Amino acid sequence: MEKKLSVDHLLGIKDLTKEDIELIFSQADEFKEVLNRPIKKVPSLRDITVANLFFENSTRTRLSFELAEKRLSADVVNFSASTSSVKKGETLIDTVNNILAMKVDMVVMRHSAPGSCLFLSQHIDAAIVNAGDGTHEHPTQALLDAYSIREKLGSVKGKKVVIVGDITHSRVAISNIYCLQKLGAQVMVCGPTTLIPRHIEKMGVIVEHNLIKALEWCDVANMLRIQLERQDVNVSYFPSLREYTMQYGLDKKTLDSLSKKIVVMHPGPINRGVEITSDVADSEQSIILDQVENGVAIRMAVIYLLAQRRRTAE
Repeated sequence: MEKKLSVDHLLGIKDLTKEDIELIFSQADEFKEVLNRPIKKVPSLRDITVANLFFENSTRTRLSFELAEKRLSADVVNFSASTSSVKKGETLIDTVNNILAMKVDMVVMRHSAPGSCLFLSQHIDAAIVNAGDGTHEHPTQALLDAYSIREKLGSVKGKKVVIVGDITHSRVAISNIYCLQKLGAQVMVCGPTTLIPRHIEKMGVIVEHNLIKALEWCDVANMLRIQLERQDVNVSYFPSLREYTMQYGLDKKTLDSLSKKIVVMHPGPINRGVEITSDVADSEQSIILDQVENGVAIRMAVIYLLAQRRRTAE
């Protein structure tokens, strides 16, 4: 019997089982083979229409989803809030209902409000994929990150992963913690006290404020960027970017000084020279470009499996 996801929507990693994650990974393995063929397209979703709703700016995630949908032969509707009637005061439900009137089967949405994707899933009859909701979750990023670790190191189980940087404002960090723990990894967060949420230890993670100690402990370092656009402009989280870089930036000298070779990741976009230097980003220990490539395969897998579940439910 064909395996199916246990959920109708991908709202967050928190809702997925370990089996769901492994099913997405094995489906992504198949799609990765497709992406390496001369003709990179399959007719799997020829009967499905997907609407991409991006209420927040995004280039990489939006393009990655769009490419994934087109590789599966789905019909794609792109919607950008900056050029829409949202500017005129139209509500989220109105916007979506208008798009659903066009007979859309699936909605991929990025929104600045935490919980917006859950809200949508309760009000409309379409499969919802969360492409990032405020500071809440970014599930496909966590899936592609864990998938990239598995590809590089053979397994996620038993690995030590440190997430460095602005944990407080990062939806990537939260989704990564859930995903890595479900797959059996140990997780540490590292950054200034002001950028680490209080009580995060309750999620079962280790907190470390010294970057060198964190890097010596880990097998994989996931370097996050400073989320300036989500920070309170009236609060100073650290004295200056230069100061932050001196304490928590990763350069080649530091990387080479470690007692073992670690894997370096970054969810992008990179602020080169802030959280990591160019020579680290482009080094052989970096799997940043693999993450980008794997993003398309993972998103193909998620969309395909949700569409498959929807078809069998009808």
